[in-house]
Amino acid sequence: MKSLNQLLFDFDYKQNFKDEDFYVSKSNYYIFELIKKWPNWEKKFLNIIGDRYSGKSHLVDIFLKKFKGIKFNSSSLNNDNLKEIKLYENIVLEDLNQNIDEKMIYTLFNIIDQDNKYLIITSVEPIVKIKFKLNDLKSRTKNFLLAKIENPDDDLMFALILKNLSDRQISINKKLIDFIIKRVERSYDKIFEFIYKIDKISLKKKKPIDFKIINEALEE
Repeated sequence: MKSLNQLLFDFDYKQNFKDEDFYVSKSNYYIFELIKKWPNWEKKFLNIIGDRYSGKSHLVDIFLKKFKGIKFNSSSLNNDNLKEIKLYENIVLEDLNQNIDEKMIYTLFNIIDQDNKYLIITSVEPIVKIKFKLNDLKSRTKNFLLAKIENPDDDLMFALILKNLSDRQISINKKLIDFIIKRVERSYDKIFEFIYKIDKISLKKKKPIDFKIINEALEE
């Protein structure tokens, strides 16, 4: 499943990824294959679940580029948006959580259902576990197909570290990446946080990233 500009041209990473590039591993294979199968889904309502930085937005952007549609943020959805969706078959609602206008979201669900459209919602936790106050909205959440992006495996961790260092124009030895993978928490958020730390320490010391800098970041 190697891709992502063939892992930045087999580790000679001089070029950043394009928007459509996405590294597929065991952690995200199911959802990546699922979005490619549109419209042959079991249900027309899909909930993509994953931690922050897990690639949810990247996946829906790939979907919209291939199949067309419109995207909104759940916290800013308004009546004008509800009018806009009439023109599209695919609607994406990002970052769904408890801090929303529940009646607005419920109205959106009804419009999509009545017009036989497709809806993708991204969220950190499954939509069925979000504690909505509106009972009708709670009931609607049971109609979703759930697809979770799992915690990153070694291959995906390697790709994420490599990609983010490449974005910062930082070169690093493969042994150092392997060293990081064995010690940093297996979480998308923690990986990004750790990369920020080692970059900050490296810039402060005006030295390339090495084992000492990595260990210093680990101890913080």
